[in-house]
Amino acid sequence: MTAPENIHPSALVHPGAQLHPSVEVGPYAVIGEHVRIGAGTRVGAHCIIDGRTTIGRENVLHPHASIGGPPQDKKYAGEPTELHIGDGNTIREFTTINTGTVQGGGVTRVGDDNWIMAYVHIAHDCSVGNHTIIANSVSLAGHVDVGDWAVIGGLSGVHQFTRIGAHAMIGFTSHVAQDVVPYVLAGGNPFAVRGLNVEGLRRRNFNANQIATLRSVYRTVFREGLTLQEACEQLQDMHSRLVQGDGWEEVLTVLAFLQKAERGIAR
Repeated sequence: MTAPENIHPSALVHPGAQLHPSVEVGPYAVIGEHVRIGAGTRVGAHCIIDGRTTIGRENVLHPHASIGGPPQDKKYAGEPTELHIGDGNTIREFTTINTGTVQGGGVTRVGDDNWIMAYVHIAHDCSVGNHTIIANSVSLAGHVDVGDWAVIGGLSGVHQFTRIGAHAMIGFTSHVAQDVVPYVLAGGNPFAVRGLNVEGLRRRNFNANQIATLRSVYRTVFREGLTLQEACEQLQDMHSRLVQGDGWEEVLTVLAFLQKAERGIAR
């Protein structure tokens, strides 16, 4: 149980909650019975953490965040669904993250080292990877999947069951209703893919050969007028001619993403 000196006297922590002794809890925070919080995490003033929520190590939850509330889904009937949050995340003011639904697998997931800005909403059954940036007032509807290192610009909305690929960057005020392929820049109204996220890839130490290969992938998928099936066939051929380190893994990542595109892809 957390040492009393780490919990503000006005905070309400249920006796059944499991908090590492190093966890800090600010004024007027409320922590429910089934919550578990790992070492070094700081819970800001007025935060509410409820439901069957597990939060890892070294997270910072800023004031008024509401974490682990029930899903906003009329089908939800009080089942013991869960929310899992990893390590090293920053969750800013007034963010809401809901638990899952039975129909969606029962768990909402947020990975490690994510930067989640104020007023973000992450709905039931979403899966957010690692190292993402989700800017102010972004709303993720239910069952959205966000890949590692993705960036979503402020005031954007993502339709339910949509996927945003790894290293993709979504522009400000975007309406995302189809899957966004890994490694691309996309945005605007109407929403469309605008290019390869070259600057983001360079910042993450992708080498010249990897980027050159991804340029070829981009042309194949978005500039040659191919159907999705034809593009996949071209990428399979490209992949067979590459060696690891020259974009082999990146082509495989895009190919696997395209093969699971049930909503179609943004182009």
